[in-house]
Amino acid sequence: MSAVDPQSGERQEEDERALVLRELLERVADSLGLDVEIRAERSPGLLTGIIEGEDVGLLIGRRGQTIDAVQHLAQRIVFRGESPDARVVIDVDGYRERRAETLRSIALDAAEESLRLGQPVELDPMPSSERRVVHEYLRERGDVQTHSEGQEPERYLVVEPLQG
Repeated sequence: MSAVDPQSGERQEEDERALVLRELLERVADSLGLDVEIRAERSPGLLTGIIEGEDVGLLIGRRGQTIDAVQHLAQRIVFRGESPDARVVIDVDGYRERRAETLRSIALDAAEESLRLGQPVELDPMPSSERRVVHEYLRERGDVQTHSEGQEPERYLVVEPLQG
């Protein structure tokens, strides 16, 4: 059982997890020789590590592979040996939102093409976090449906007209 901080009202355990995340990100940034600002923010079901600075492309990596790997490791380290009560997200200079905008545009194009052709449209393979963005975005449309196919790391999303 975790204690509650009387000033913030937050569980101390959460503060410890944010501290572990921030320290991990500081070590990664230091090992890459990056001069960055790092903070960890907690919201219900989410623990976000935010990194801001110059020349952070190395930390993002090609097609976000490095940032995804760091995020995966952070999830494992922050909740080591425990069942996670939150998802860990790492963002570098707003990369996640920029990528989400790109994914929503790709999703919109795929939905329109699927409806125009009346058949399924397959998207390029992408990590589960990106597939989730597309699934959630298109779920609200009501005229298309999505599902994932294939095996990691080549798992991809299919967009098709809603039957009915």
